This record gives sequence, C-alpha cells and structure tokens, in this order.
Amino acid sequence: MASESKKSVHDFTVKDARGNVVDLSIYKGKVLLIVNVASQCGLTNSNYTELSQFYQKYRDQGLEILAFPCNQFGAQEPGSNEEIVEFACTRFKAEYPIFDKVDVNGESAAPIYKFLKSSKGEDNIKWNFSKFLVDKDGNVVNHYDPTTNPSSFENDIKELLGVA
Repeated sequence: MASESKKSVHDFTVKDARGNVVDLSIYKGKVLLIVNVASQCGLTNSNYTELSQFYQKYRDQGLEILAFPCNQFGAQEPGSNEEIVEFACTRFKAEYPIFDKVDVNGESAAPIYKFLKSSKGEDNIKWNFSKFLVDKDGNVVNHYDPTTNPSSFENDIKELLGVA
C-alpha cells in the first residue's frame, strides 16, 4: 500500500470541496486539527461552534483546522460539497478549509485517514467529529473521540503552538 511509505501528514495530497488538489505540505510549520465533520449530527452544533472559535483564536499563532465531511455515520452528511461549505460557512462562520467528502473507514477510506488511524494504532473512526491533533512536523500527536469537545484539549493545542 502506498500510504505505508508516507511518514507524515505533509506527504499527502487531498481534494478541497471545489475539487482542487491540495498538497498538505503547505501546512508545514502549522499545528493541524483534522476533523471528520457532518451537518446533521447531534454533535454538530457544539463542535462546529468550538472549531470556529478555536480557529479565530489561534489561527494567527499557527493553527489550521482541516475539515473532511463524511457520510459514513448515520448518513448525517448527505449534502453536496457546495451545500456542506454553505452550511458550515453560513451557520457556523467556518473560515478554515473544508475538503472533499471522504470515507474514513473501510476499503474506500481516504489515504490520509488510513494514515491518521494507523499512526495511532486504530482500525476505525467511531463517529462524526473524531479529531486528530498534528504537530508542526506533520506527526499525529493525539486522537480525540467524537464526544470530546475541542475546549477540553485547548492546552494540548497551546503547547504545540508554543502559546503561553
């Protein structure tokens, strides 16, 4: 498998919500929070709200949030990429990048998600809003469950950013 030779998140390319190829090496030197998102989940309001707040608070210090819509859990992300971006940006003022809808589990899982899971010794993502914290060198530092609100690991982000 090609993804096994990849050493960091920065070795991957993905597609954004408009279909453009994005080389994740553009995020070298940034702390990343990679999240599989959904519009119709019970966790949507709290997660999208906190993600937007975190982005506003820490983007100037080097935080990037990468949102990957996923429809694998309860079909809670049925919209098109355009509808997903409209929802996140209008309702939750999301200013961080939103990527192409992907699968995070199974044979068709996106290579970036296969890497994220294997780097933490996991086989499957449990639900929408699983969060992977990645350091400035592209190494996966931690994985937080869907029910873990971003505010509960703010200190982990601040530590990686070098913010007091």
